[in-house]
Amino acid sequence: MTGTIPFCDASTCVAKGCQPTLCKGAGIPSNEEMFQRSARSIPGGVNSSIRAFKSVGGTPYIVARAEGARVWDVESNELIDLVQSYGAVILGHAHPKVTAAIRDAAGDGTSYGAPTPREMKLAEAISERVPSCERVRFMNSGTESTSTAVRLARGATGRKRIVTFHGNFHGATDALLAAGGSGLATLGLPGTAGVPEEAVANTWVLPYNVVPQLDNDVAAVFVEPVAANMGVVAPAPGFLEGLRAECDRVGALLVFDEVITGFRLGLGGAQAKYDVRPDLTCFGKVIGGGLPIGALGGRKDIMENLTPLGSVFHAGTLAGNPIATAAGLAALNELTPDVYMELLARARALSAMLRDACSSEGIHAQFPVVGTLVGMHFGNSLHDAPTNFEEAKTTDEELFKKVFHGVLKAGVALPPGAYEALFVGLAHTDELMQQLAERVAKGLRGIAV
Repeated sequence: MTGTIPFCDASTCVAKGCQPTLCKGAGIPSNEEMFQRSARSIPGGVNSSIRAFKSVGGTPYIVARAEGARVWDVESNELIDLVQSYGAVILGHAHPKVTAAIRDAAGDGTSYGAPTPREMKLAEAISERVPSCERVRFMNSGTESTSTAVRLARGATGRKRIVTFHGNFHGATDALLAAGGSGLATLGLPGTAGVPEEAVANTWVLPYNVVPQLDNDVAAVFVEPVAANMGVVAPAPGFLEGLRAECDRVGALLVFDEVITGFRLGLGGAQAKYDVRPDLTCFGKVIGGGLPIGALGGRKDIMENLTPLGSVFHAGTLAGNPIATAAGLAALNELTPDVYMELLARARALSAMLRDACSSEGIHAQFPVVGTLVGMHFGNSLHDAPTNFEEAKTTDEELFKKVFHGVLKAGVALPPGAYEALFVGLAHTDELMQQLAERVAKGLRGIAV
């Protein structure tokens, strides 16, 4: 937190260098007032739709600052955070190594419109950790990564058709919004207005965990190797291997969307965990250390179809910007095998704690674990964890709303959507996990089921 943000508890004003007259109880607006003010200048008051709490009701908490595994809203309420910027933050909010890298980079200038050593070093770091990424191109978001992958796949193969899977979410790319995961599932929409039929005419949306039979018109198959946008659904045995074989059979490209799983499941992402090598990989979130960034990596012969070597256009003034690449490199350098062992253990502990807490209150819920990812499914519609979008959609959204607000009141921040993943990081220490368990138990007490 900088010394100019006046949203902290009065007791920390001296330590933080804030202006005491602006702290809580001295005129700072409430979450409700701040949200209403935002809505007068920002459509819906938010810059990403799920943040508006439409699926859970109520007013969003407005975050003023964060540290480690905690966030504080503008009313100075402290929350244990299981959102972690939707997986972008592994080391914890405001990690000293990341913030130092950001400060150092900013001191050298924030954007040049020219190549930098930092983008080169981050590209090298990704290629070293993910062998399928023989070449890496940076951009500004996961959505830009997937949209570039669509264009590149079509340009490299000379084909038009794209294959995706129900419940997978690949960002706000027109060709990939024929169906979606958490964002669209939460809003109850099969697609979105503003995308004409012709934009998705060459997109097939097929059942997840079923290997399709492709034809020679398919340019690429896009898949979340672990479906993290429908409550966390693991790939069925043979599914990813089957996609690889089927793409090879017809000459299509296999594209892994590892915006969430990349460097979250492990140093090599989902492709290392399942030992399946894609042709292209989309990255985001984690590789920026919490700053906006995206990347597309893949085979040399495919990637060199991008301009200036090939004819598939890609450009961006802020692509590979020195601030995000510095933060990303600092974050990746902290992610050792020991870190992932810790994350695996904490994910299992979180799942078990949530399961037991719900069971104690008679709440039917499952919290499937895939590596370091924890999912949610509420209600007794399934005996086992969901394996596809149709099963995931049977979750009891009304029950989730009660759970969400119950634990929020007790000081725990869940993602405001029933189809999201839960994230733990290095800052979720044993002591904090105990506090988390106590708060969850308190928040679930008395929920009507």
